[in-house]
Amino acid sequence: QDQLVESGGGLVQPGGSLRLSCVASGSIFSSPAMGWYRQAPGEERELVAVITNSGGTNYAYSVKGRFTISRDSAKNTVFLQMSNLKPEDTAVYYCNAPSRPGTGRGIPTFFGWGQGTQVTVSS
Repeated sequence: QDQLVESGGGLVQPGGSLRLSCVASGSIFSSPAMGWYRQAPGEERELVAVITNSGGTNYAYSVKGRFTISRDSAKNTVFLQMSNLKPEDTAVYYCNAPSRPGTGRGIPTFFGWGQGTQVTVSS
């Protein structure tokens, strides 16, 4: 059964750090790439970080240099290390397998969505 379970979100002050985790079951982790999406209230979901199954990475401009995506294939887990967080990073974060290259809004996925994990950056 294909399933995505995200965790690790929370409330953090500006400049702080968080590490998100996503466990992918079923055939999801066999996809060509895995990515982290985020959706702020009233906005379209956007893909902010991608890692291919060969380890290549790509980031949206808004998070480049602050976020790092990684994967543990033995555990079918994808991570997102977020540092120097800003209030504009506040969103629900989801992982999934993007079905075409690139980052940003409108990148479709192969699978349905998990429950996501809330990240709130506020003082």
